[in-house]
Formats: sequence, structure tokens, C-alpha cells
Amino acid sequence: MNSSRRLFLQQTALASFSPLATSASSANGLEQTEDKTGMRLILLGTAGGPTPKKNRAAPAQMILINGEAYVIDCGNGVAQQIVKAGVKLSAVRHVFLTHHHSDHNADYGNLMLLAWAADLNHRIDTYGPAPIKRMTQQFLAMNDFDIQTRIHDEGRHPLKALIVPHEIPHSMKNGGLVLHNEQIKVTAAQVVHPPIRPALAYRFEHMGKSIVISGDTTYSENLIKLAKNADVLVHEIMHTPALDQLLATEPNATRLKEHLLASHSTAEQVGRVASEAKVKKLVLSHFVPGGYPYLEDSVWLNAVRPYFNGEIIVGSDLLEIAV
Repeated sequence: MNSSRRLFLQQTALASFSPLATSASSANGLEQTEDKTGMRLILLGTAGGPTPKKNRAAPAQMILINGEAYVIDCGNGVAQQIVKAGVKLSAVRHVFLTHHHSDHNADYGNLMLLAWAADLNHRIDTYGPAPIKRMTQQFLAMNDFDIQTRIHDEGRHPLKALIVPHEIPHSMKNGGLVLHNEQIKVTAAQVVHPPIRPALAYRFEHMGKSIVISGDTTYSENLIKLAKNADVLVHEIMHTPALDQLLATEPNATRLKEHLLASHSTAEQVGRVASEAKVKKLVLSHFVPGGYPYLEDSVWLNAVRPYFNGEIIVGSDLLEIAV
């Protein structure tokens, strides 16, 4: 890189850097959807489980408010899914992890590293159970060579200054406030996903509208309380009749089946939660099985319908849900 180009990059970075910024500018926001307002939900990835699937990306959701992106879970490929959704990576302002299974956090650090390698110039606050602070530190250490090279060669500001992790305490058993600013209120509650403790669900509220993300859970009273009268509940789902076919491909089938039945929600449980919480719209996601065997949307819908008479949406990658 010649000296004039390096100087230009350094001056540009210095002019735009604001580590205490509370929002991304409109220039760093939506590429294809800038004219839309209010709270918008996009399903980035709807598969369940850590292995890549042909037809669904790994678990992740994105809520958009006034050009700012709130990302919930960071499965493998989340940055690419955001770009496919027509949103610039620099729109990301807050990241929330429901728990520390790899299908939910594999690209936690990569999302911010790739956003920084593009045009991220503002602070990102991240939230999740411990050890999210240690994970952040270790990710930065692991990628220090690349980060330092880009700082010196491209004039970027340190990535470390832009990431502020917040650990949600294990004591938050029955729900509590995570974030509250002028445009959003976020609360969380522990759900039932053994052996992971804590595993969290989140509720997002903006201008009288609410979205709840279940995370991974079996039937949960805490989730019902958190989702009470929500406009949208995004809930994981497991199709138990298809499990044996899925497990036939797994060498540890017996133990895996025990985990799935103890830690994830059947169609009946999903319907019961939505009914008891009186949600307006139920969105199915985090499908187990998420790839093989392939199940038509009608199979998922018909499995839940006997237990919930409200609106049901069978989720798919990059689907935008009206709130």
C-alpha cells in the first residue's frame, strides 16, 4: 500500500470513529430497506443443530429499528445471512446470545470482526450468559495478528475498543431487564435447556409492539410469562416422529435422543406455550430435524395447529415477519 492511500484511510477512520456512539448512522444502515420504519424481524437462519444444512442456515434472528440491527444468536454464517438480507454489517448495534451451544455462538466474534473489516466504526454492545466476556477476550487474542495487521496497514481503529460485552447474571431466574434506551426495552428469562444453565429467552419491545425469541428450550413456565400477549413469538420446534430417521445417521443416537427430548420442544409443547401466553403470532424456527429428513412446511404447521388456534408462520431463512 502506498503512503498516500494509507494516509487517506487513516484520516477517514479518524474522522468517523466514535466508540461511544449509540446508533449507526443512516449511511451505515440498510442497503435495500431504508424506507421502512418501526420494528422489523428477519429470520437469518432457521436450522437447529451445529452441523451445516443444505436448505437452512444456522440459528440467528435480526430485529431492525430505525436502521439499527439487534442480532439474536450468531450461528455459523450469520454475517453472510445479514448481507443476503440486504443489510450492511455496520448496521449491527447490539448482539444477544441465548446460550453457549455452538450452533448459537459459533460466529459471535466473526460477526464483529467481519463488520469491522467492512466499515464498522461504532460500538457494539453484546449480551449473554457467562463466559461471554472471556469469549470476547479470547476471540480478540486469537485474531490479534489479523487485527493488528489491518490496524497498521489500513489505518483502522482497534476492534477491542468497539466491543463491550455484558454478562447476564445466573441469578436472573424469573426474568429481568437487560437493556432499556430511548427506542427499545429488552428483558430476559431463563428457560429449560439442560445441561446448559443459564439458557435465555429474550423479549424486545418498541412503541407498543413486542417480539419474543425463545432460544432453545423445552416447555417453560418462564417463557410463558415472558411472552405474555406478545405480538410475535419465535419458538424452536422438534418433530418427534422424524427423530428416529434423523438419529439413524448418528453414532451416538441414544444419548442424543435423550438430550433432544429433555431440552427441546415438541409441537404440542410449542402450541401450549403460544396458547397459554396468548401470543398474536407464532413463528416456528430452529427446526429439528433442520435438514434431514426434509419435512414440508405443511407437516410443521399441521403438527402445531391442534394446540394453537392463532396465526402460525413456518419460518424460512431471510423471511421478514410483520410486527
